[in-house]
Amino acid sequence: MALLKNLCKNSLLVILKQINMKIVIPTNSKKGLDDQIAEHFGRCLTYTFLNEKGEVLEIIENIGEHMGGEILPPELMKEHRADVLICHDLGPRALTLCQKLGIEVYTCQTETVKDCFELWQNKKLKKAGLNDVCENHRK
Repeated sequence: MALLKNLCKNSLLVILKQINMKIVIPTNSKKGLDDQIAEHFGRCLTYTFLNEKGEVLEIIENIGEHMGGEILPPELMKEHRADVLICHDLGPRALTLCQKLGIEVYTCQTETVKDCFELWQNKKLKKAGLNDVCENHRK
């Protein structure tokens, strides 16, 4: 009985997380869904956060270490409760830290936030692994 109770509780937590999921996409301005996706997530000017319906929740400035701050970009995303990161490229250190923080990472090569989100929503994006990191960061 206790096993069944725990199973139900865990299933409910998974469902609730999916309902309240927060997706972050690195961008270079504050144009929301029409914004262009930044080429490298750690060096973008802004991060656009969406809910699981694709609605813009917030757009924040990148205050990460690449932009003169002291926080690592994945830590900044986690502070804003990101569950999913969708980006063009990232390095192996960033991917590993995202995974450690519980942020799922997907790569996408489309131009706009809207197009990228729609591919993710329709399960057309592949979860990123170490073989998917930016070529410049593999050396």
